[in-house]
Amino acid sequence: MTINFSGRHFPSDIILQVVRYYVSYKLSYREIEEIMAERGIHVDHSTINRWVIKYSPLLEHRARGRKKPVASSWRMDETYINVKGQWKYYYRAEDKYGDVIDFLLRETRDKKAARAFFQKAIGQHGLPEKVVIDGCHSNALALHHLNVELWQNGLMLNLIEVLQVKYLNNIVEQSHRRVKGKMHQALGWKSDEGAKASLAGIELWAMIKNEQLDNPDGLSVWDEFYALAA
Repeated sequence: MTINFSGRHFPSDIILQVVRYYVSYKLSYREIEEIMAERGIHVDHSTINRWVIKYSPLLEHRARGRKKPVASSWRMDETYINVKGQWKYYYRAEDKYGDVIDFLLRETRDKKAARAFFQKAIGQHGLPEKVVIDGCHSNALALHHLNVELWQNGLMLNLIEVLQVKYLNNIVEQSHRRVKGKMHQALGWKSDEGAKASLAGIELWAMIKNEQLDNPDGLSVWDEFYALAA
């Protein structure tokens, strides 16, 4: 089923191009407004914002259905995200090759938030063999409780190996730069839905660039992005 663009004053190809510009590059809504105006397309920056909020999560959701398996060795970390002047916590993980596994924005940094992240990631990709984390106690505690549940359910062979080795986590810590750069450019996101939509788009573009989606037709990265709406 295609994404519905009915009721919009612009054709779907313009909307998708504008959304891609925002999530792919270090461009603000106003800068994209100027780029489009130069091409004779006059769209207000506030409209671009609404398009990103509306369509970026839909495209990322569709990408999940085309996502290739990830490696069983994960690197997980969290970073700070500014939303409406408050710091929130962005959980994310990559595999040992730098491929995006999953991500989740939460109000708190605790065992409950870490557990919610792992449940989301495992729901998509299955149980990992190994998870590398930093020294955050809540992350270790969440994995410990997952292992306890596996043990109680007779799944001793599926227990997750947990490593707390900081240098092994450099790959995921460095990848936070994409998100941090966008956050600083926006001077912090103005709403939860805006933050979540932007983050979904940024991660989607990373997945496409990493060739993590099935692409039997050999499409270019931008055409692969646009094809998600079809």
